[in-house]
Amino acid sequence: MIGHQRLTAADVALTTVFTAYYALLGLVKISPIIGLPGQAITAAAIVAPIIGMLLGPYLGTLSAFLGGIIGFSLGSLSPLSFVSGIASTFCAGMIRTGKRAVAVGVYLVLLVLFAFFPNVGPAWVFPLELWFQILGLIILASPFQSIASRFLGSKSNTRLLLGFFVICLVSTLAGQIAGSLVFEAFATDPATVIGSWLTLTALYPVERIIIAVAAAFVGSSLARVLGSTHLPPTVINREKPGTHL
Repeated sequence: MIGHQRLTAADVALTTVFTAYYALLGLVKISPIIGLPGQAITAAAIVAPIIGMLLGPYLGTLSAFLGGIIGFSLGSLSPLSFVSGIASTFCAGMIRTGKRAVAVGVYLVLLVLFAFFPNVGPAWVFPLELWFQILGLIILASPFQSIASRFLGSKSNTRLLLGFFVICLVSTLAGQIAGSLVFEAFATDPATVIGSWLTLTALYPVERIIIAVAAAFVGSSLARVLGSTHLPPTVINREKPGTHL
């Protein structure tokens, strides 16, 4: 159940489909993870915020969790990617359903824990690494995020695409922070962690922008398709009355 709405057959079906979709995309590697040889960021990172936006924070997170379990058992997802996908999905779902304050709170807590992690947190050793993550927090808390959320109800393809991009960007940054926090927790060599922050300062903003652009194109197209179907009301069109994707 989401809010005061009953769980429908369409909810169950879409959750099952996106779970399988997420697990499948976990097999597609798109970028190596700095500091973890043999591990990679997968295409599941692109679909994570989309799942949250289309299914909502609870069913979406459940879908990412189950899909992540499958991917983890297959060896296609690392612990970092597993946690990152869940955080990204949850934040996107909260923003989509009008609970932006929750998303801001989660993002801020993750950022503080990551930045001030004992001994190896970027705030201690290389604060510049945090610049784009802080920018993401500013965007998330700003009126610009509210405007982007309203664009999800627009019939304009450009506005719909922009709305998806902004939400996907801040959500995938939340996921990146969560994954980096796990990296800190499992790291055994402080020098490796510090070296990763130096390398990632220039790389992760580009990486996250590319993920957000891809997610925006896929998500906006998928939303148009689902919005034109005759599916029973689901979280796609019932979370915000009067708003249709």
